[in-house]
Amino acid sequence: MSLTTEPSSPRTAELAELIAACPWLLDVLVVVREAGLPDAWVGAGVLRDLVWGRRYGGGFDPRAVRDVDVAFFDPDDLTPSGDAVATELLRRHEPAIPWEATNQAAVHVWYESVFGAGPVDALRSVAEAVATWPETATCVAVRLDAAGMLHVCAPLGLDDLLDGVWRRNPRRVTVELSRARLARHDPGRRWPEVRILPP
Repeated sequence: MSLTTEPSSPRTAELAELIAACPWLLDVLVVVREAGLPDAWVGAGVLRDLVWGRRYGGGFDPRAVRDVDVAFFDPDDLTPSGDAVATELLRRHEPAIPWEATNQAAVHVWYESVFGAGPVDALRSVAEAVATWPETATCVAVRLDAAGMLHVCAPLGLDDLLDGVWRRNPRRVTVELSRARLARHDPGRRWPEVRILPP
């Protein structure tokens, strides 16, 4: 399957080619589109796993995906149960996928208690949320529209994702948290050819 992207660039075309060659991820994108969550995107670790598995590791195995992050934006429902309801909606559509849906409009409500960091401002869009994710390579999200066009949200660009660079995103993640994530994810073992820039 070939995907069209808008706006198109050589880097978005590279990412689209990798996604188009992965029927499993295409199915994920269709499920998210059909579920009808407001302004819903798939991003973060699953895209990194696909790109780095194919380019810098031993391949991509959907069975090894820990979770599929679905970022959506619903400023009209900031209740704590909203994420669980959205995740269950996706699970009903496709129970075999390890969904994890998060309303980016509500992150400021729980961020301090979950991460032990100071309070954060309310986010105004999915793009603003994606720009705060922990590593620059995972500050990317994609979605399919009704016409089958792939949209890419990459506020920090696609270079680190496509070129295999693990780098802390300083916009929100502390050095301590970044070090803990580096130890937990162990990118040098999982993707031997990735370049790691320690925090």
